[in-house]
Amino acid sequence: MTTSTLLPNFLGGQWQSGTGAGTPLFDPVLGTEIARVSSAGLDLAAGFAFAREKGGKALRALSYGERAGMLAAIVKVLQAHRDAYYEIATANSGTTTKDSAVDIDGGIFTLGYYAKQGEALGSARALLDGERLRMGKDPVFQTQHILQPTHGVALFINAFNFPSWGLWEKAAPALLSGVPVIVKPATATAWLTQRMVKDVIDANILPPGALSVVCGSSAGLMDQLQPFDVVSFTGSAETARIIRSHPAVAERSVRCNIEADSLNSALLDPAATADSEAFTLLVSEVAREMTVKSGQKCTAIRRVFVPRALFDAAAQAIGAKLAKTSVGNPRTETVRMGSLVSQEQKASVIEGIAKLRAEAELLFDGGSAALVDADAKVAACVAPVLLGSREPTKAKVLHEVEVFGPVATLMAYDSIEQAYGLIRRGEGSLVCSVFSADPTFTASAALELGSAHGRVHAISPDVAASQTGHGNVMPMSLHGGPGRAGGGEELGGLRALGFYHRRSAVQASSAALDVLATSAVPFSV
Repeated sequence: MTTSTLLPNFLGGQWQSGTGAGTPLFDPVLGTEIARVSSAGLDLAAGFAFAREKGGKALRALSYGERAGMLAAIVKVLQAHRDAYYEIATANSGTTTKDSAVDIDGGIFTLGYYAKQGEALGSARALLDGERLRMGKDPVFQTQHILQPTHGVALFINAFNFPSWGLWEKAAPALLSGVPVIVKPATATAWLTQRMVKDVIDANILPPGALSVVCGSSAGLMDQLQPFDVVSFTGSAETARIIRSHPAVAERSVRCNIEADSLNSALLDPAATADSEAFTLLVSEVAREMTVKSGQKCTAIRRVFVPRALFDAAAQAIGAKLAKTSVGNPRTETVRMGSLVSQEQKASVIEGIAKLRAEAELLFDGGSAALVDADAKVAACVAPVLLGSREPTKAKVLHEVEVFGPVATLMAYDSIEQAYGLIRRGEGSLVCSVFSADPTFTASAALELGSAHGRVHAISPDVAASQTGHGNVMPMSLHGGPGRAGGGEELGGLRALGFYHRRSAVQASSAALDVLATSAVPFSV
């Protein structure tokens, strides 16, 4: 791809390029320009209307099973182009092949999961929510709650770190529900999203208007939203505030789902010892979470809580693991961690580390090792950094600032009650990991921490080989979190369909409800 290539947008059922020179996309390791994007000059109103009226009507005319078949067909198309996606991810995101798989194969897997879930819903076109209930003494008049696809469009404003999975984990339940999708990928890594959409459009799987992509500026997108539309955003809390205060949400009651940044935690059982398997599992998981995708995951471990007696042992063990991580050009076979997505992100991480160091000591700095096949002055690479706080109760910034890169802070605690309190100072997170060999402690910790997290991931010796990873978001489990994590919910199996449906109560005779039930299926999760 040459530097003059302007990636076209797909909107209103046609490919169209934005006006102007566009915004350049760069290879974050080599520093070379690889493409440009622009949404300037697009007729957004017409594009949204086309998706809402043409795409939505066509999708709703199909059953859940028929829409599931479309998802399965998309899976085959994406699998056929996997090699091209890996090349794009390396060039545009600076990720190693292993890290690219988390995004690319993770997105394809999620699509396949919802294809199977939707197939089980069969020929239904609505969902029955709960049992019928009498409205009075005479059983002839009853109420039945139902869920029907909203007659609107789903706008996705996505983050830069998962250009594949970020699209498909949202689009799979939306399309299965019968709601057309317009995705606005983060500009820095838009190429992969745009290419995947192009391959699906070229395969002619979906009806016109069912899937659109707008690359470049998000200006004007929120203005197009109408009362029955929905918007899902993944990104910074600052942008989330702008979206929540937009008239579309604040005045027109557009349904809004937010997944923002959070300070996810890892907790070691106070009964663990330095030679226990729980300790070893924590060390491995922390090192992995710090380095996968260069720590650019909204679910990555940011704070690590260990009993005070194990602080030094944990620092040494994690540091020893990180020291084995070679950083540099992801095209080189010996490299285990690539770059951040841009120079802007690199600057943000370096600035964030400086803020955290005001309250923390430096336990490990991988920056002393030379980059592999990369120029440190050009590449957006930052080596792993482990910080530490022996008095986290006195800290403030450490419980407020997330550094979105290969950075974590080890923290000592004196009692489990104190640890729970420190974890809650994150004010709501996507996930917390608990490391213990004691099922009783694990259950107790899950109940204690569940209200502050979207997910509690318990790692014990008996599941060490089968656990899916602290930061891996699986489609059958909830993704989201309360408080500063955004308060949103995604995935969770068929629960995800609820966001794209409207619930209503039908109060009618039992005979009418019998007829209604012939075109609906019980909604069980």
